[in-house]
Amino acid sequence: MRGSGHVLDWETKPLPFKIYPALEARRLPTALPALAMDTFAAIGPGAPPAHAAPLDLDRLAALLFYSAGVTRVKTYPGGGQVHFRAAPSTGALYQTEVYVVAGAVDGLAPGIYHFNPGDFSLRCLRTGDWRGALALAAADDAVAGQPASLILSAIYWRNTWKYQARGYRHLFWDAGTMLSQVLAAARALDLPARLLGGFVDAQVNGLLGLDAGREGALVIAPLGADGPSAPASPIVTPLDLEVIPLSPREVDYPLLRQAYHDSSLDSEPEVSDWREAGGQVLRSDHVVMQDLTPSRALGETIGRRGSTREFSGAAIPDTALAAALAHATTGIPMDVPDGLVDLYVNVHAVTGLEPGSYAYDRGAHALSRLRAADVRQASAFLCLEQALGGTSSATVFFMGDLSRVLGGWGNRGYRLANLEAGLIGGRLYLGAYAQGFGASGLTFYDRAVVEFFSPHAVGREALFVTALGRSRPRPATPR
Repeated sequence: MRGSGHVLDWETKPLPFKIYPALEARRLPTALPALAMDTFAAIGPGAPPAHAAPLDLDRLAALLFYSAGVTRVKTYPGGGQVHFRAAPSTGALYQTEVYVVAGAVDGLAPGIYHFNPGDFSLRCLRTGDWRGALALAAADDAVAGQPASLILSAIYWRNTWKYQARGYRHLFWDAGTMLSQVLAAARALDLPARLLGGFVDAQVNGLLGLDAGREGALVIAPLGADGPSAPASPIVTPLDLEVIPLSPREVDYPLLRQAYHDSSLDSEPEVSDWREAGGQVLRSDHVVMQDLTPSRALGETIGRRGSTREFSGAAIPDTALAAALAHATTGIPMDVPDGLVDLYVNVHAVTGLEPGSYAYDRGAHALSRLRAADVRQASAFLCLEQALGGTSSATVFFMGDLSRVLGGWGNRGYRLANLEAGLIGGRLYLGAYAQGFGASGLTFYDRAVVEFFSPHAVGREALFVTALGRSRPRPATPR
């Protein structure tokens, strides 16, 4: 890492928003519901709402704001700004884009829209009802009967500008983190929601008019109760829409493009076969705490959420860590089974738990101690020598048996594992801020993480890290 020679070129830092200059903006309503549901009730287990609410423009706007909207703007000396979003992103680079395929949304004409969080608007890329085309691409007939679907994509250069080809992982971490809030907000709005990891990539990218060499679709999230199936979609023709360049110049990372290509699915039968082939390999059943730990309302939690920049080192209660872990690892409503990710926890300051290293058993909701010791220094080193990894109350390391994952899901299994890690990490964020403490996502030394938790972690690979703890209070600004 130290010998790579990579430095940040501030002249080419990508624009934070994708801009279609010739398309008219449709402003979204801003009088949004407060999402008063308890956060743990929103992210925890449970059946879809018994009486689903209709998907209208107000609920769609709320869903977009609480998952991908701009929640605050920070201006730095010299005039530079960062538009912080509802969901965290690696390096605050926000490469995840959101599109809406709408067919039966009250208050919104059928069409395919791009969501721009900068002006909180939708811009129509295609008019008409395209749910049928999306259903074909996803090999899922039910998509044509749900009112709308979100499609999350990623613009590679926004992340590779800083993280180079390693940004491939970040595409799925950040999409998963955002999806944790999509699913929670949908539940709070009484909207059924699910995720589709399998689809014909070229068809979905073509539907959105994406250049897969620069931006690719990652996951589909159908929304709302089932209704009449959409009519047959028009023929999909290429889109030629002007987009403002993100930078004066870009650096290409062929390894990332190749990884996306090599994990793509090429036909509807291949999507169906992919789901069936892996469906019996990795299914897991989760046992969740029976008591629901009280927490803040979801809307307030998302409003308070940020990435902690400095932990105080103070302790959090063991019940708080337990609640965050239990609710973060509940089942994911997806077209393929979850359970691809294992959690390891370095405990630094948790009342009721001896400092040391633990393996978390998702099924039993139990921590098995691997090492009793002060592991703060080791945690900081593992997290790319970042102090946050050791000053936290607890640091959670995500790992997966990739040989097993790839054996079940092929190359696309790598997407799934990182997506699940990001989604669980996003739920840990929500669980932390819902209880009044903070969280931060971190990167890491891959091999060193596995070695540290071995022999228990032998055969696994490091995927993601989330640190939890109390934020250090900021000094008062002198008047």
